[in-house]
Amino acid sequence: MASAILSNLSSAFLPSQLSKSSRALFTPHCTPTFKRTSFAAKIRASSTAFVETRPTDPVVVEKDVSSSKNILACPVCYEPVTLIGANVLSVDSARGSSLQCSTCKKTYSGKETHLELTVASGSKAYDDAMPMATEFFRTPFISFLYERGWRQNFVWGGFPGPEKEFEMMKDYLKPVLGGNILDASCGSGLFSRLFAKSGLFSLVTALDYSENMLKQCYEFIKQEENFPKENLILVRADIARLPFVSGSLDAVHAGAAIHCWPSPSAAVAEVSRVLRPGGVFVATTYILDGPFSFIPFLKPISQRFTQASGNNFFLSERELEAVCRACGLVNFTCTRNRQFIMFSATKPS
Repeated sequence: MASAILSNLSSAFLPSQLSKSSRALFTPHCTPTFKRTSFAAKIRASSTAFVETRPTDPVVVEKDVSSSKNILACPVCYEPVTLIGANVLSVDSARGSSLQCSTCKKTYSGKETHLELTVASGSKAYDDAMPMATEFFRTPFISFLYERGWRQNFVWGGFPGPEKEFEMMKDYLKPVLGGNILDASCGSGLFSRLFAKSGLFSLVTALDYSENMLKQCYEFIKQEENFPKENLILVRADIARLPFVSGSLDAVHAGAAIHCWPSPSAAVAEVSRVLRPGGVFVATTYILDGPFSFIPFLKPISQRFTQASGNNFFLSERELEAVCRACGLVNFTCTRNRQFIMFSATKPS
């Protein structure tokens, strides 16, 4: 049943095959406003709002970014945790290490592939029951399938593909290059690995609630030669209880994720809390407008579907802007291609 519902949801925003011209051109329905900073990549001035970087151009990162040290916190009291059993955190140091909160004295263990930082961590008799959409992505089969066919189908709804999306989001992230970044609801780490390999960030945290997604990320990392494991950590946590010190992150990315969050406003409020002043939130999702807006009673249908499955429909760009604004984020900008949207907002300085 869950598979059928999610399959129908995917097909709902993947209406038709892209033409050759629409693969190359993305018409922005909102006007992106880019801050001018010291960045050597060449920006092509056109209506596509794409970022074009040349391999020979050096990337100059900002120096006034926060330190990536001591950012992890207890998800119960949000106080910093102390690392036990390892000198530094990395992909390989999770196993055999643990984290302890100096305030509530709770200890969080490191698993073979990731750090366990959920509120229920360590409990053998209890675990939070999540909505169907969240539990769906915790299954081994869907976690295995995500980068082996599932994510590739997003192109039918206007998603340009991971590499192009990465190039697009770098423009939004220019003010915080050189700092740390959280890849929230990272899935199997598709973008987490791109962030780590780019060398544009001092620390990348790949975070997801699904143990199996994090295991897939770990397997992909093991298969790559010379992967920079020293600047990437894998963390299991709840998007509504982010285990980071308030104001400790320079950037948060959420790729094709916000519609899967049980409460987008609660999650974005957490994003706002952990971002430093001037920090950047950039995300992608889909919007059911255009031809979908003519469906009778679409709003109540979407509300009923959200209640039943935990998956959210966004019917306009204004809804996303309202969520960001309600959670204290400003300077909302976005880029559209049919149902696909990439948007960004910042924490006020």
